[in-house]
Amino acid sequence: MASIKAKTKENPKLMQKTLADGRQSLYLEYYMGYNKVFDEKTGKEHIKHIRSKEFLGLYLLPNPRTPEERQQNKETLALAAEIRMDKEKVLIARKYDKAAPVKQKINFLVFFQAYIDAYTKKDIRMMLGALQRFRDFLAESYPNMQTNIKPDQMTKEMVRQFVDYLQKHSKGEGARGYFQRFKKVVKQAVEQDIILKNPCTGVQCIVDDTALTKDVLSLDEIKALANTPYQNTEVRRAFLFCLYAGLRYCDVADLTYGNVDYANKTIKFEQAKTKGHSKNSVVIIPLSQTLLKLIGEKPEKDGPIFTLPSHTGCLKALRTWVARAGIDKHITWHCARHSFAVNLLGECHTDIKTVASLLGHSGLKHTEKYTRAVDALKEKAVNALPELEL
Repeated sequence: MASIKAKTKENPKLMQKTLADGRQSLYLEYYMGYNKVFDEKTGKEHIKHIRSKEFLGLYLLPNPRTPEERQQNKETLALAAEIRMDKEKVLIARKYDKAAPVKQKINFLVFFQAYIDAYTKKDIRMMLGALQRFRDFLAESYPNMQTNIKPDQMTKEMVRQFVDYLQKHSKGEGARGYFQRFKKVVKQAVEQDIILKNPCTGVQCIVDDTALTKDVLSLDEIKALANTPYQNTEVRRAFLFCLYAGLRYCDVADLTYGNVDYANKTIKFEQAKTKGHSKNSVVIIPLSQTLLKLIGEKPEKDGPIFTLPSHTGCLKALRTWVARAGIDKHITWHCARHSFAVNLLGECHTDIKTVASLLGHSGLKHTEKYTRAVDALKEKAVNALPELEL
């Protein structure tokens, strides 16, 4: 029968246990250290060694008689010995704060992509953007790693440089959004022992929450846009609806006629961004005549109010339409929400609590940035008056 001679200094050791049917079950015995234990009977301390076992699910045949059985035992032993060596390498790597040898070879960019492929949440575009920003950063700052970066090459200094890159190349809260997604992937790598020390710990991406960095459309520009024909009527209707109701793309794309209360002239929906996270996630908006016209009459069967292409497709259509209207601004879909808030506060003199309620904000903190934008627009308007020679 095959037997194992474990070397004294090996940790873990490859051991075997005889089962009732005569087979030898192979297992690893880990030495975990020792404790000093006080014996009350003798009044002395003694050393208690701590060990743990990990059974491998591998078995040696008892008394192999044929060459095939002996070869099978030989291969089983070889496999068990290889597993033991890999486990020992992992322990040594952890002792010196290194990733396991097998995981040291992992390309973090491939790991990142695999994480995205299995991702099911609605912020998938931001997650894809975070990966692309990190690739672009590597191409600029670490060109030798732009296609393959090992876990132990990701240092805290590199992460700081990445944050600087994000703040330089992203507008508004985009930098923080991308960094938050990047940190989620790094955290997952840490949990899987691919990265032993999180290089993001202590690194912050600070942005000015009070500043509104996106362009907004004035009431005159909205009229100009509405008077400009565009062949994609669904995009046109949906964007005008957002300008007059303050919705995000993800919310307007999910609206159905079932959300509309025609009798009371309101629309009720739950915001995708804050669903399950905020008591203000459900929003009820009164429907003006303009909004009712954009929605149209109630059909016999429930269905989507707007049949829209992808977010990317909507942005392309929007850029073309805005250019045809002669508006020289960088307008994204989210600009409709910002324009709604700024025009209510500035042009319509609506109080901030009402605007916060219409936007579905849980407090006034996020709404206050629109009041600052209104103040900035007022200052710009005053400074645009011609100088007088006095």
